Amino acid sequence: MTANDRTTPLRPSLRRLAGALLEILQSRIELIGIELTEEKERLMGVAFLGLAAMLFGVLALVSLAALVIVIFWDTYRLQAMTGIFVVYLLLAGWCALRARNILRDAPMPFESTLAEFAKDRDALRPD
Repeated sequence: MTANDRTTPLRPSLRRLAGALLEILQSRIELIGIELTEEKERLMGVAFLGLAAMLFGVLALVSLAALVIVIFWDTYRLQAMTGIFVVYLLLAGWCALRARNILRDAPMPFESTLAEFAKDRDALRPD
């Protein structure tokens, strides 16, 4: 038996292994693409709704502030303006804290893809 005879059966199994690894890699890349698309759509929807909510919220707050100032113009105009300022300041602080908590507690991007890679790594490890 020559050296070539011993290596010949190894080539088809290496090709099958390489093919299987490429299929796994392709499916993982497809999963990354799907997750990117889902994340993009979710972020676009949230961004649009957030901008619309901010626009209408600002319009409502400006109207409310003008109404309160007009109502108290003759008697307590400075107190009314100070009260409106304090309320807006507290709301701004609450929104900033809430946004920070949402960003801090957000799930890791590509969580499913990373889990699949971990499964693949564990499956390929020798026991």
